[in-house]
Amino acid sequence: MPDPHPTDPHPSDPHPADAVRTVLSGLALGESPRWHAGQVWLCDWGAQELITVGSDDRPTVVAAVPSFPFCIDWLPEPDGRLLIVAGGDRRLLRRETNGTLTPYADLRPLSDRPWNEVAVDGRGNAYVNGIGYDLMGGEAPAPGLLALVTPDGAVRRVADGLAFPNGMAVTPDGSTLIVAESHAARLTAFTIGPGGELTDRRVWAEVAGSAPDGISLDAEGAVWFADVPGRCCVRVREGGEVLRRIAFDRGCFSCALGGPDGRTLFVTAARWPPPQGTRTGRLLAVEVDVPGRLR
Repeated sequence: MPDPHPTDPHPSDPHPADAVRTVLSGLALGESPRWHAGQVWLCDWGAQELITVGSDDRPTVVAAVPSFPFCIDWLPEPDGRLLIVAGGDRRLLRRETNGTLTPYADLRPLSDRPWNEVAVDGRGNAYVNGIGYDLMGGEAPAPGLLALVTPDGAVRRVADGLAFPNGMAVTPDGSTLIVAESHAARLTAFTIGPGGELTDRRVWAEVAGSAPDGISLDAEGAVWFADVPGRCCVRVREGGEVLRRIAFDRGCFSCALGGPDGRTLFVTAARWPPPQGTRTGRLLAVEVDVPGRLR
């Protein structure tokens, strides 16, 4: 979800060494890109469409999701079905094998404010965050929260007091959940317990001057985060060392590693605030050195 900055304070063009390719243009507001089964999946919040893009760069609308925001992740195999946070409806949905969307969990008892991102671990636990207030409705900022939805559909609160929680990722060994806190300029980590509970809250990386949004883990354990006001994606290691920064010509909302070898960073980007009556959203791609974890 975009951090509500009125302007982009660090305008810059892509560095010549960072060859940025436009995969898809004309999006209303692209978010939550994921690489799955040889395709990029992304959520166009403005058009309320779930889209896939294959190797030919042709988009396919696979579902209409009448919600703003909405984000996605998959249950582990052998189930493998897609979960969708219908944030505006305060529900978690499941996409069935025939393409229909069915209720999976009701998040309203925990918060009646919109929900945001989702990350699923290897045991089928789904972590869903909410920023704690209605951003698009003009409410004043309030602390966010994290909910756990277990495979049996039970829902409970597992963390509070987050400063605009945004992108999330679970480490490959299932031991750690990493959350971007946009208003605190940091990535925060939790240890995942045997029942899905979150303990040992700690700062994973301070990223002063940034507003980390969507994130993606790579094979070396570093995190790429997208930054809307900074118009960039940044690779950072635990402790805060910045390893690479790629500049773009518009705000970066989220990113995901993918491609046949895992070395393509896919980025959803758009002008922010959006110019009236325009579609500036794009799915961009740039090659990086360290692959992500392919799914």
